Order: sequence, then C-alpha cells, then structure tokens
Amino acid sequence: MRAAPCPVVLIDASGTVREVNEAARALFPRAAPGRPVDDVAPGWLGAAHRRLSAPPPGGGPAAVPDEPARGRAAGRSFAAHPTPLDDGGVAWWLVDDTEHRLAEESLRHERERTAFLAEASNRLLSSLNLDRCMEVTAELASRHLADAAVVFAPAARGRALSVVGCAGDGPPFRMTAEGDPAAVPGLAEALQGSPPVPSRWADPSAAPQWLVPGGFGPVGSMVVTPLPGHGAPAGALVLLRRTGRDAFTGDEELFARMFAARAGAALSAARMYAEQARITETLMRELLPPPLRHLDGVEFAAGYRPSGTSERIGGDFYDVHPAAAGGVSLAVLGDVCGKGLEAAVLAGKIRNTLQALLPMADDHQRMLRLLNGALLSSHHTRFATLVLASAAREGDHVALRVTSAGHPPPLVVRADGRVETVDTAGSLVGALPEIGARTARLRLAPGETCLLFTDGVTEARGGPLGDAMFGEDRLAETLSHCAGMPAEAVVEHVQMLAAQWTGANVHDDMAVVAITAPRGAHLSAVDGHTPGRFTS
Repeated sequence: MRAAPCPVVLIDASGTVREVNEAARALFPRAAPGRPVDDVAPGWLGAAHRRLSAPPPGGGPAAVPDEPARGRAAGRSFAAHPTPLDDGGVAWWLVDDTEHRLAEESLRHERERTAFLAEASNRLLSSLNLDRCMEVTAELASRHLADAAVVFAPAARGRALSVVGCAGDGPPFRMTAEGDPAAVPGLAEALQGSPPVPSRWADPSAAPQWLVPGGFGPVGSMVVTPLPGHGAPAGALVLLRRTGRDAFTGDEELFARMFAARAGAALSAARMYAEQARITETLMRELLPPPLRHLDGVEFAAGYRPSGTSERIGGDFYDVHPAAAGGVSLAVLGDVCGKGLEAAVLAGKIRNTLQALLPMADDHQRMLRLLNGALLSSHHTRFATLVLASAAREGDHVALRVTSAGHPPPLVVRADGRVETVDTAGSLVGALPEIGARTARLRLAPGETCLLFTDGVTEARGGPLGDAMFGEDRLAETLSHCAGMPAEAVVEHVQMLAAQWTGANVHDDMAVVAITAPRGAHLSAVDGHTPGRFTS
C-alpha cells in the first residue's frame, strides 16, 4: 500500500483513518492516523465509507459496490475503489480519472449539441413558411443558446425589417425595429452577410431598448451573427444573456454560427419558396379559366376539371369575350395536345393571341388562319383543337355562328329535348401550314342550349367495369334531360354525370361551355350583366 503510485487511505469501521501512503498524504495534507476521515478528506469519500461499513439488514459481510465512489479533490476528479479488510476496515484506492471524466463530459456535450442541431434541422425544414421559420429559429436559439434571441429578416424593398423575438421558454413574438440597425453593434454588417463580430468587441450596454424583449432586464453579453443563405444573406441572429451569467465563450459563439448556418439555409429556402409561390400565383391568374356571366342577354356558363387531382391547370381552356352592349360576344373552347403545365402555357398563349385578334372576331376563318400561323412560328411542337362561337341576342332568340377547328362539334339541346349536332368541322390549329374550317349558323329559342365540350368528357373511361368511354351518345342522352335548364344547371349536370362515370379513374382534362337563350323577356344589359329574368 505504501508503495502504491495512487493515493490509498485505510479507514476503520468507525470512520477513523488508520494509515495513508505518501500519495494520499500529498493529496490530503491533513490526513494522519487517528483522525476522522471527515476531517481530512472530502465529504463524498466519508459518505461512501459509511455506506460500505454499515451492516447489511440481514447480517453478514457488506457487499462491495459495482461502481466506485466518485468525486473531486484538489481540483481533480477521482474514482475511489474500496477493498474491505478482515477487521472491518476498508482500504480506499483513489484513481485520478480527470482526463477520462473530461473526455466523457466533452463527448456528452458534443452529443447534446449534435442532437440539438438535428432537432433544429428537422423543425426548421418541416415548414416552408418564412414567418414560421423565423419563429422556430428564435425559439430554438432562446431555449438552447441564450436567455433571449432576436431574428432579423432582410428588409424587402420599401418595407421595414421583419423581426421576431423570443425570451426564455416563452412563445415567439413579433417585434418592431424602431431604430436604425446600425445602432446595434455588428447588426448592419450581419444583415449584409459580413463575418460576425466577436462578442468581446460588442458593448452589450449599447444594445438599444427596442432590441431587448420586455422584462428582460440589463444585457450582460451579446452575440450578433449572420444567417447565411443561398447566394444572398438570409438575415441575422442576435443572442442575449442577462447580467450575472457567464459571457459567451469563443466555443459558444462558434456553435451559434453552426446553428445560424442551418437556420439561414431554412430561411433562404422558405423565402425562395415564397417568391416562387408568388410568381406562380401571378402566372396562374392568367392561366386559370375565367369566371363567366350573362352578356348582352345571353347566358354563359362553364366548368373545368383538370386531369390531376393536385393540378389546377391543364391543356383545356375556355374564354368568353364580351362585345359592346347589343353586339356579338365570342366564346372560345380549346384543347391543347398534352397535359399539365406545358400544355397550360401554350393554352395561355392561344388565349392571349385570340385576345389580340378580337377586332376581327366576326371572321372566324381569318382568326383561325392568323392563330395557326402564330403557332407554327413558335418553338412549341404541340397542336390544338378549337371551337369558336359568336352569340348575339335577336329578339327572344340567340343567333350563333359556330366554327370548329379539329374539335368535336358542339351539341344543341332543343326545347323539346331533342339533341342535335352542330354541322361544323375543320383541321387542327398549329399542325399544318393551311387550315380549313366550316362555319355553321343556328338559332336558339328560349331555354335552348348549345354545349361546347372537349374530348376529355366523351373519352372519359369508367362505368360498371371501369373501361367504357362516356361517349357522345351518353353525352347526348345527358343533355336530353337538360331542356329548359339555365346554362349553369346544364354545366353542373354534365360535370356531375361525367365525374360519377369516371369515379377514381385517371382522366384527361375536361372543359364544357354552355350558351343558353334565357327563358324570359330581353332586357338591355347594364355593365355587361342582364339585370334580371322574368318567367314568360
């Protein structure tokens, strides 16, 4: 025992030191035979000795614990291993495990940090909402890195800074940047993406009042770090600690930058998504089918069902262009080859081209020739089918001129329930250098409807076995029950039966437009709307 390189203390059953070696005397200068262990050694060693020396409830020798007693002495960490002696005493062998404990502590600390960064990444990337990302960033930073955190997003053009704060375990909240960011040391530079300023260079007392959450108290330490984004700064993060707490260390500032890198990436992705969503919404307003109304005493109604449940646009399209009061309104229904966004873009181009050709709307043939030339000269390789219908009120009837260009001919339901096919046909638009089409003229009596439709309706497969087409005969049968219905009711009835027929089957885009002669006296349109209908 005396020659052991580690400290050894022999203590009898009463807790009195009986013997110490040189290493133990160097560790515990007051240790000497005959003195109580509590007077010469740390309390954790005396407590461990009493636990081991206490007689077990059932009698017999005391059991040696599986784990050594651990504690600190002279600024070091020790593990005390007991060796029971025959006379009831215990020899305690103290092994210096300071380096081991430091390594374990460091490993535990790194594991906690890694777990935190993983949690932060999961929560930050779980939402592409910019405001939510800012709130999560402030909340995580406040709970794990500081006493309070403030997140700044770059100011949009003409707008104030967007600021979110969080203090302790409280909820995130919106803040108002009442002053110049330059008043916060390093904030203006961080918002520009410059490297962070070390906290030891920043005077926390210089933090303006609007930066500090209400009730926080004096700021004792402050860190300002940029939130790096994809090609542009995503904002800045300010961490605050109260007075009385240790200032941020260099290691803590480095870890804060690691967190800021993840937060910045999430904020940048959310901002990019928001910008793309804004652009998409703007474009979608031009690509989505327009709402229809009564024009110049003629009822117009339409319905559109895209091929995919997650899509809002496709290759089928329709438009109704009103003329001056009492004039001729032009209805257009088309079907671009293909589906999805690419088909919708070409459909939008066709709609814009026809809008520009409205001054010659009385000449369907000329409009189709000019549209055909425009499509042939573009980079698109898709073609389209089209049907044009000019409608004008003549007394209590509606006069129609209908021209089909490669499109299924429209159907007319008469007042007695008879269904007729309009005698019009023509070649595809955008496929051949020359285009030919035949225009049909017809009149609708009150309550009669002309239905324009795309082949997505007639070619929809479904039924009892799931593989039969809806077909023109079934569509005509459906229309025969729509005699006298308003245009909106006709569209709704056709769409409902087509949807029931297809069920959950995949189908093409479906679009229908109904043109109906109202049942009632004709009143002059006011601002493009028919003031009312009266039963005849």
